[in-house]
Amino acid sequence: MITETPIKVVPVITEQDVILARQDCRALAQRLGFSAVDQARITTAVSELARNIVVYGVRGNVTLVELLDGDRKGVQISFDDEGPGIADVDTAMQQGYTSGKGLGAGLPGSQRLMDEFTLETAPGQGVHIRVRKWR
Repeated sequence: MITETPIKVVPVITEQDVILARQDCRALAQRLGFSAVDQARITTAVSELARNIVVYGVRGNVTLVELLDGDRKGVQISFDDEGPGIADVDTAMQQGYTSGKGLGAGLPGSQRLMDEFTLETAPGQGVHIRVRKWR
């Protein structure tokens, strides 16, 4: 059974908030003993997904949770925004697709960097993403 311990909620509206979310996630990953490589993976995914809140989602939250499953530790980061949602998730998850000026690596790249990735959205309902990384 997985035990979830909420750590922090970071409101995200500006680029500065993205930086704060990255810093908080890196600090949690360090405290839980993740390797430097996994810390970089986590913070890269957080940066991409939190930046999507700023660019597409108007405003939202990044929620950090510590996970414990027996002897296994992990982090869970949720990204919830109040934006228009994603009309075509399959297209949005394709490498290289972008609806803006980005490189199109945010969603699929973040999925590859993390162990678990779930995305829920509907037009007009915002985007809700949960990622997990296990140590």
